[in-house]
Amino acid sequence: MVLFVTGRCHRSCWYCPLSSERKGTDTVYANEHPVDVPAQLIEEAENMSALGTGITGGEPLLCLDKVTGYCRQLKDHFGTGHHIHLYTAKAPSETELLQMKGLVDEIRLHPPRECWNTILDTEYIRSAKRAREMGYAIGIEVPALPGLELLIPALPYLDFLNINELEWGDTNAFEMRSRGYEPADDLHNAIHGAREWADELCRHEKVHWCSSAFKDSVQLRERLKRIAENTARPFDEITPDGTIVYGVLEPSVHQKELCIQFCEQVLEPGSFETRGDHLEMAWWLLEKNADELPGKKYVIERYPNDGMIVEVTPL
Repeated sequence: MVLFVTGRCHRSCWYCPLSSERKGTDTVYANEHPVDVPAQLIEEAENMSALGTGITGGEPLLCLDKVTGYCRQLKDHFGTGHHIHLYTAKAPSETELLQMKGLVDEIRLHPPRECWNTILDTEYIRSAKRAREMGYAIGIEVPALPGLELLIPALPYLDFLNINELEWGDTNAFEMRSRGYEPADDLHNAIHGAREWADELCRHEKVHWCSSAFKDSVQLRERLKRIAENTARPFDEITPDGTIVYGVLEPSVHQKELCIQFCEQVLEPGSFETRGDHLEMAWWLLEKNADELPGKKYVIERYPNDGMIVEVTPL
């Protein structure tokens, strides 16, 4: 599960892909769902059978008490085997590391590009040493930028180093253009040349490459499929991409009872339900009985668990 704890950050990295809707806010999200009360956090984790949680932002350490509270809640509910990793652009102090000990299992440091030239003289390496002594798994995670080879001297002090393919976004587009960067193609957000910048560093066994396509097409799809399998209704069709498809019937106020009676008489139990002023049912049953049912009829494809609507197709 991805747990977004804050959009606030003490840095202003030009390549930051965080959306304008989240940047600078303190709204908490578990995956794509806002979290207003702690119970929603556990519900979302259960919906996707989460084996672990990645805590991100913004800068999570700006609200450390909130982070440790959520981590404690997850560990208490799912057990110590629920793996929690945390992203931070800070170099956690000894006090911060002690506060997170036993709650966060792995820390992923994000040293900004301007300090890569002198990475061994930075607080990030000193923090990494302290974290390893305390039992944390510790690594660096950065976007693919020119100069990645400058991080090679840091490898002996780390358990891993992750490189994410540099991505074009609405909030960093101006900065990308000002540096002459362009998307690699019309289908993805990856920046042309980013893979080549990582070539030298990726030769090392501690280094892992994460492409933009992998994050978009594999990680998200697998997360959606797990949520769909746990939350889909009997009549929802789960697609290979993890979205769900169902039919919607919107009768007039005077026709609603007639439609409900028809469904109860003709359709199998569990193949439809009434929601507010409309009915939802298996899309193929709506299509099959379209001539018998008055009102607007359409098919919806959306993310599971009442997530974002992907497509609406009128019948």
